[in-house]
This record gives sequence, C-alpha cells and structure tokens, in this order.
Amino acid sequence: MADIKLIHGDCIEKMKDIPDNSIDMVMTSPPYDNLRDYGKDFTGWGEHVWKPVLEGIFRVLKDGGVCVWVVGDATINGSETGTSFRQALYWMEIGGNLHDTMIYSKGGQGATGSIYGYWQDFEYMFVFTKCKLKTFNPIEDRKNATKPRVREESQGHRHANGDTKCKRIITRKEFGRRFNIWQYHEAGTRTKHPAVFPEKLAHDHIISWSNENDTILDPFMGSGTTGVACIDLNRDFIGIELDEGYFKIAEDRIQEYQSQGRLF
Repeated sequence: MADIKLIHGDCIEKMKDIPDNSIDMVMTSPPYDNLRDYGKDFTGWGEHVWKPVLEGIFRVLKDGGVCVWVVGDATINGSETGTSFRQALYWMEIGGNLHDTMIYSKGGQGATGSIYGYWQDFEYMFVFTKCKLKTFNPIEDRKNATKPRVREESQGHRHANGDTKCKRIITRKEFGRRFNIWQYHEAGTRTKHPAVFPEKLAHDHIISWSNENDTILDPFMGSGTTGVACIDLNRDFIGIELDEGYFKIAEDRIQEYQSQGRLF
C-alpha cells in the first residue's frame, strides 16, 4: 500500500525538510502567471516563487529522476508572458536537462482566448530530468498505420544463386509508442479547486517516468490529483499545499479514494 504524506504549508519552506536526492519523480502544475486566486496566503506568482521552487525540486530529486511541470502563460497587454519558457531555461541553468517539451491538448475543454486570436487549447508539459534519465516505461496505445512488410537486405556474402540479398520480415505491433502531444477530452474531477488537470494525465506521466514503490512529490498539491493517481499506481506520495481550503479538499479526497478503490 502506498505511503501518503500530506503537508500544509509553503512548499519552498517545507521542501527543506525533505532529504537531498530522495524523490524519484515530481508531478505538478504550478499556479502560473497569477491566472488564479489561491487564497489569502498566496503572495503572487513570479521569480521570487518559481526559482526557489525549481531549486528545491532539483535538490530533492534523485539522479535520473523526472519533474513533469505542467504550465501555461497568461496574455498581458497583447503578449504572452513567456514565463513557462523562462522556467524551462532556468531548470537547465541550475544543472538540469529539458528532456522533452510535451503538449497537453484539452480537446476543447476549457479553451481560453480573445476575439483577436485562435482559442488557446493546450498547456506545456515540460519533462525535466536531473542527470541522465533513469526510468522510461513507454505507453503504447497509438494504432500503427503501417503493416508488416518484406524488405530485401544485403547480407555481405553471395548465395549459391549469386544473390547477395535475402528477404527479412519486418514486424510491427498493432499499437506503437505515443507521440508527445497528449489529448484528454475529459476535464479533471470537479472540486472547489479552480484548476484541476485530468486524473489520466497524472496517471500516464507517473507510469511513464517512475516504477512501483517510487516516491512522487507534488509541491503544489491543489485538490490532490497526483496523490490519487499514486494510490492507484502503488507509489508513495508527498503532497504540499499552501492554501488551507485546498489542503482540506485534497485530504478528504485522498482519504475517500483510499477507501474506494482504483481509478482505471
């Protein structure tokens, strides 16, 4: 059974209590660009928050570990802020790798924008790593369009009939590895939290970048979606949440889920 630890407080301070190199994976979505109001204790979102958060994540993450950072940008005075890119570059600046820039496509759920542009229907899912990637369990649910075929290949020697080639069967599975744009038509479970990503999104990243009994951290726990997925997948979970109201939502939701069973 997964070991679940929920912490109420500022993740910058609370991560200081987590030992160096002790976390296998981070799965989180920060409160980017002040697009949401996260309560009376929220002092705004800027470099004064996300830089020390990324530094803390880098410290506690094991070598080979992954941080999935789901983020977007606000549009202010006609320009997207580009904060998400600055965060990705800062992770590289402090010594990490940008393993992949993935896209979370919402499939029309929660699209935003103005009359002067196309509807914004995605968020970035940056896959940060510390040192060389340790774990990758690819999800293979994309139906292959091509069928097995016969190809002639040179074998480097001549056969009795004078031919230097032979036929080799190239086999393909019915389903292949996903592309890095993931679309989820369903929204996250409805809670009083204003920004919930789908449980399946957390589920799919956790199975991709970690193994059973690994420890997963979410420093912006929100309504506890990452924690619920960890219970489902037999991962230990540490969740940190600043807002008292959202912390209680996550606590109640995780406790209820522990008594009910699996998501998928």
